[in-house]
Amino acid sequence: MVLTILPLELIDKAIGSKIWILMRGQTEIVGTLRGFDDYVNLVLDDAVEYSPDVHGEICKTKLESEILLNGNHVTILIPGGDGPEDSMATNFKAVE
Repeated sequence: MVLTILPLELIDKAIGSKIWILMRGQTEIVGTLRGFDDYVNLVLDDAVEYSPDVHGEICKTKLESEILLNGNHVTILIPGGDGPEDSMATNFKAVE
């Protein structure tokens, strides 16, 4: 007997926990998943964005409010993830 889990069921199990999101381009976001819809539009709290600046340095930006991510720009979701040790999330400079 093979246990089958659908993608939206996996995302549903991640509600209320940390999630690491890789977006199109070079942006990564880590935050607490609050909700989603059938198009994988995501609502996050306590989110932090990691993205490269024009010089290739990784910038960390704390997103102060609840955010909505468009599902068309999401490429990978990692429930429970804080980012791997060698990800952009570990090599950043703070944005003032």
